[in-house]
Amino acid sequence: MLTSDRSVTQDIIDVDVPKRGMPVTIITGFLGSGKTTLLNYILQNQQDLKVAVLVNEFGDINIDSQLLVAVDENMMELSNGCICCTINDGLVDAVYNVLERGDRIDYMIVETTGVADPLPIALTFLGTELQHLTRLDSILTVVDSEAFTSEHFKSDAAYAQIMYGDIIILNKTDLVAEAKLQELEDFINKTKTKARILRSHLGVVPLPLILDVQLDQSAIAPKQKVEEQDHHANAQHDRSDSHSHEHCHDPECQHEHHNHEHHHHSDHLENDGFISISFQSDRAFNLDKFQNFLDKKLPIDVFRAKGILRFDSIDNRYVFQLSGKRYELKTDDRGKSVNNQLVIIGRNLNREELLAELTNCLA
Repeated sequence: MLTSDRSVTQDIIDVDVPKRGMPVTIITGFLGSGKTTLLNYILQNQQDLKVAVLVNEFGDINIDSQLLVAVDENMMELSNGCICCTINDGLVDAVYNVLERGDRIDYMIVETTGVADPLPIALTFLGTELQHLTRLDSILTVVDSEAFTSEHFKSDAAYAQIMYGDIIILNKTDLVAEAKLQELEDFINKTKTKARILRSHLGVVPLPLILDVQLDQSAIAPKQKVEEQDHHANAQHDRSDSHSHEHCHDPECQHEHHNHEHHHHSDHLENDGFISISFQSDRAFNLDKFQNFLDKKLPIDVFRAKGILRFDSIDNRYVFQLSGKRYELKTDDRGKSVNNQLVIIGRNLNREELLAELTNCLA
């Protein structure tokens, strides 16, 4: 259920008229697909468009907010955890915080986590009081052209990202042959009919093709009623279904909803088997030990890793990115925190063993 202590009628009156109907784009995509890269490209090339960004991070350390550029006072950090399970109540308040700002804001972008089902957040804009204040423009799904397979990483979330994406962006096209790209396009067309497919390298796409495209979202609306019915049926039998999301609008349902939300959050992550492991230290890594860890000790079930790292005897600080089997270090000269911060996301990982291995990499 999505609730707020506010009066809907009063909210509609209070919000500045220019902000009513603000277009909203949801950027989703599996771990390491390039969502933040796409968002950075949009922010760097938005010209006169003033954008508010809502970012959710799956993990205890918000690395993405540190990697985003050109996001200052409009940056809204939402609660940790899977966006489709825990963010909905907080999302409504975050959107109001944007709408009630005194300065001009033209557009809103919501970036989901890599293990998020985008449907519940879309329904937040379509099925709550936000439908009177904002306009869901489109759902953009970013796909790693090299890593993505027809098995969707055996992930319900990855499947949902394709199914509910209005525009599918095949990213990292420079890493695969034309035959693989054509195979991906054929697969997506069979999975999601009428999806708009764009190709991209480093998140570069013509912005008029992805922003303010005014796609019809009416097809999603029936999903809301179905999911409400699913939830009530599941509650009656005291069970939770991994594809069911509650969207009850009766205030009397509030307590029951929070119990369900907490249970469902656990089920959702357990179904896909994902875990996020965060590591922080005020000590620097030894470069050789860290290299050996990446090459020989990193579990094959790690899908994504990212962080801000420093190494002994090296003055520079580095942005670390790992996606699949590929990783890179780039110099970061912004002069922020000198502590090592690293987030590792994967399936069925042993937290204690990984933390011990990382500790052994310290100088």
